[in-house]
Amino acid sequence: MRAIASVMAGFGILITSALTAFAAQPVDKGLWHQPAGSDMMASIEWFDAYTLWFIVPIMIFVMILILIIIVKFNEKSNPVASKTSHNIFIEVVWTVVPIVVLIAITVPSFELLDNQFDPGEEPKLTIKATAVSWAWEYEYQDESEITVSSYLIEQAANAVSQKDPAEYDAAQADIQKVREELGKTDLAEYPRLLTVDNELVVPVGEMIRVLVTAEPDGVIHNFAMPAFGLKMDAIPGRINETWFKANEEGLYYGQCSELCGKYHAFMPIAIRVVSRDKFNAWQSAVSSGSVEEANKALMASIEASKNVKLAENAQSAQ
Repeated sequence: MRAIASVMAGFGILITSALTAFAAQPVDKGLWHQPAGSDMMASIEWFDAYTLWFIVPIMIFVMILILIIIVKFNEKSNPVASKTSHNIFIEVVWTVVPIVVLIAITVPSFELLDNQFDPGEEPKLTIKATAVSWAWEYEYQDESEITVSSYLIEQAANAVSQKDPAEYDAAQADIQKVREELGKTDLAEYPRLLTVDNELVVPVGEMIRVLVTAEPDGVIHNFAMPAFGLKMDAIPGRINETWFKANEEGLYYGQCSELCGKYHAFMPIAIRVVSRDKFNAWQSAVSSGSVEEANKALMASIEASKNVKLAENAQSAQ
């Protein structure tokens, strides 16, 4: 029994650590969406699966019809072509059935679209996300007036392709040094080309309004966070509005989703969702110090909470 309890404890620790290490990020050979981090994304996933119940049978039906035509009505099998001009029953069916299918798809799609533009509640926090070439700047539109610049952690990677191979190892060493300084060496939690120096920090379970724009002299970018069902163009001189409400704490990754220039691939978006208490402490730390020190304190607090949960898991399994 003790051995079984130990195995269960280890399994619980493994699962818990996996869940607390990250919430959503791209995976190799992924066939479906990233895990939903909000009710909106869960609705999008449902609608995607719902439409498949129409798309797949229609596709199979059309393929069967094409095969029947190829086999039965080719010149060899059917030398005398049919002179049938019309069939009232078939014409009624192929008119009514598509209308019913379209109505069945349209009604929930309009409801989903309406929900995407109308969150149904007032935002608790407004953040202005400005795309610059090539990074993101976040301005908290509250009394804290915090502004955070978010750059890809592999800043040296932008120039690696232009360096000769002899300097590649040196560039990788610089990247590793920066990761160590920021405490982001775990590639499972902080993957290559997605990790940033400063994440966008928001509280869990609260409505967040995002004002998306781009620098006046810049180009069009796109603020996209798949786990939240979030995708909005960042256009110079124009402010677009979107929103999200995260259901669980964690670290969520997205990217600029509009081809914006040669460093388009180096514009990741990272949102760290924390409890309201941790968020308040982070805001106070930034206001009284620096973003870097506040981030280190926040990460230490998250790590401490993770260790407490792992200990409780192990104890309950025993």
